[in-house]
Amino acid sequence: MQIIRHKAALRALTETWRRAGETIGVVPTMGALHAGHLSLVAAARAGTDHVIVTLFVNPRQFNNPEDLAKYPRTEESDAEKLAPFGIDVLYIPEPGEIYPEGFATTVSVSGVSDGLCGATRPGHFDGVATVVTKLLLQTDADRAFFGEKDYQQLQVVKRLATDLDLKTEIVGCPTIREDDGLAMSSRNLRLGAGPRETAPVIGRVLATAAKAIARGENPAQALDTAREALLSAGFDSIDYLELRSDPDLQLMTKADRPARLFLAAWLDGVRLIDNVAVAGRQKVESSEDQPFEPA
Repeated sequence: MQIIRHKAALRALTETWRRAGETIGVVPTMGALHAGHLSLVAAARAGTDHVIVTLFVNPRQFNNPEDLAKYPRTEESDAEKLAPFGIDVLYIPEPGEIYPEGFATTVSVSGVSDGLCGATRPGHFDGVATVVTKLLLQTDADRAFFGEKDYQQLQVVKRLATDLDLKTEIVGCPTIREDDGLAMSSRNLRLGAGPRETAPVIGRVLATAAKAIARGENPAQALDTAREALLSAGFDSIDYLELRSDPDLQLMTKADRPARLFLAAWLDGVRLIDNVAVAGRQKVESSEDQPFEPA
């Protein structure tokens, strides 16, 4: 595994792969790698000839300077976690490689970026779209791998790749969860011991609400019950808990087409997000006795 910090060196390497007719996969990250990230690396390793993992803490997607300052920087341990996967490159660009002096361009994706985190974190998805566009171009990737835990982000990236005629195929990969059901996130490390025990309530509450809606319960009622359960469990506040269409993320009042439940909630000063698919009625009725697990 090579560690490369400059795009010129990266491009010199990827050009040799191109001349050999070999494919390139990329996993964009901000570091602080966990098993969720590593599942994306494994998917990239299985699906392409060469794999690049990028590590760049992108200041433009943080609307809270304190959140940016607290974000863990764990380059050495990240490299150790990647070593067993046999990736080709860990690309850790210097800030000037992404945002050179005088940088004045923003990639902004409307529609799927509206609402949810787009409403509660102004400018966040402009920052995501801009840095992802640059990383896809710098790595010359054929396929890029993103987790479904950040489902709105995944749809933003798919939209920009389509709209900008990028050659990169955007691949969504399933959410990876801890044994207790909590969606894996670097933010989980900031939870105290007690709140960490509370956090998995998110997955259980979402799964219960999704199952109720799939069985025909009024979504507004199911979401009210879910909110009460979260606040009773000890969550500080809820940014949003909504039923949205999949994949265009339009707000829904009834589950009459493919849908997902989306949640962002605060616990112990940490903002946690999650989402689950709402199964179709036929699927629910045909698996009456099967446990419902978060997607």
